[in-house]
Amino acid sequence: MMNFRPSEDLSEKDVSRGLKLVIAEGMATESMVVFTGGAFLVAMAVHMGASNFQLGVLAALPTFSSIFQLVSIWLVQRFKNRRAIAVLSNFFARFPLIVIGLLPILFTAGTSIKVLIFLLFFHYYPGSIAGASWNSWMKDMVPAKQLGAYFSHRSRLTQSLNVILSLFVALSLDYLKARHPEYMMSAYSGMFLIGGGFGLLSVFLLSRTPEPATAMVNDSIFKLLKKPLKDKNFRSLLTFNSLWAFSLNLATPFFSVYMMKTIGLPLSYIIALGIVCQISSILSIKMWGRYSDRYSNKTIINICAPVYVICILSWAFVGMASSMVTTLVMLGLINIVTGFSTAGANLAISNISIKLAPKEEAIVYLTVKNISIAVFSTIAPMTGGLLADFFASHQLTGGFSWSGGGHTSILNFMDLQGWNFFFIIGGLFAMLSLRVLGRVKEFGEVDKDKAVVYIRKDIKRTFSREVKRAGLIGSPAFSSGLVRKMRQLFHTYP
Repeated sequence: MMNFRPSEDLSEKDVSRGLKLVIAEGMATESMVVFTGGAFLVAMAVHMGASNFQLGVLAALPTFSSIFQLVSIWLVQRFKNRRAIAVLSNFFARFPLIVIGLLPILFTAGTSIKVLIFLLFFHYYPGSIAGASWNSWMKDMVPAKQLGAYFSHRSRLTQSLNVILSLFVALSLDYLKARHPEYMMSAYSGMFLIGGGFGLLSVFLLSRTPEPATAMVNDSIFKLLKKPLKDKNFRSLLTFNSLWAFSLNLATPFFSVYMMKTIGLPLSYIIALGIVCQISSILSIKMWGRYSDRYSNKTIINICAPVYVICILSWAFVGMASSMVTTLVMLGLINIVTGFSTAGANLAISNISIKLAPKEEAIVYLTVKNISIAVFSTIAPMTGGLLADFFASHQLTGGFSWSGGGHTSILNFMDLQGWNFFFIIGGLFAMLSLRVLGRVKEFGEVDKDKAVVYIRKDIKRTFSREVKRAGLIGSPAFSSGLVRKMRQLFHTYP
């Protein structure tokens, strides 16, 4: 029988082994997510005839279930064994995926959208309990000075895998839809079975990962929950996180729906655009991890978040493009900048919470943060789904007209309707949340403008050094140097 008992003192070798296992576990979990979530889950729900509200519920489920992370605090306090809690909770979270995959095989009626939502709730619920334990576990195991570099490396690898799997699955589904549309539900069911298998593999890898002993305070849960709220600095972070989560989840869950229903893009195009975003993120996240360790997480948020807000607002003007080619070019540019900005913003937002949480009460602080985010992230897409039909019948236009010589020319600079209203509102709320971020204090914080100057000089210096080392830009040596640098992006974490 496997021993889940935490270790009082992990050796350097144990920590190194644990860090590698967490990366492998992340790869398996990412494979599960690709097959059972994201754009593929939206496509499956649309295929099953889901309403806008039901699409909003599906988008809200992962965050809504985070409310139940309170159970994780009680379990960790009671048993002081985060690995056992995370492993067992994740084990039970994977079975609903397999049940969803088996339903069309066992019953001719197949799976209805209501049954899908019901089963996915019991997938996300125990998964949220595992997530709270995992966050506290990782804070104690990952060295604080390597936090940004380590998780940026892990994200880069999981995103690379996401790109490969997503492209393969998207092309397969588009081929099947064109040649054998009657087998689409069977294909989605098979994806859930494969995803469930990868999920169980991630549980096995997690069970092999060592855990340092925790020293959690034994107060009542209600007393513990008050501590993060009394911490003025962490309370400011909670306010920022809540507003940011609301603004993003009001708009971003419907990007795929917008491209699918309004623009009419095939699934492979949507996945290809997502891959462009992922590649942009992969190529930049190592840089953001290094800079977040050097200049602070808050500095990186102040640099990246405003850029992402511009990306959200830009979605409102995609529908105004004069041709499909122009639309695709605009979507491509938005996704490139989105990947670059979210790589830094998401990494820094996650890491600043871990950094500001006291070691002895990390699980409490992080759980309160996750619950506050869950509440606002749940309200946002459900609100968006309910209001979708209202905005579908309303339109806001603006422009100039020029008359002369018997001709009238009209130049429209604004044509908002349907989902576009959500993108504008979401962007405005995101801008509001950034004002709250100014009240958050982080040790080692560097002024944003100074950091931008440093980062720009660092990039120029690195580029110049490579050019001088290789000689002329067009030389074979320079080309081989670029190839070497690209390979280094995927080096194994030491």
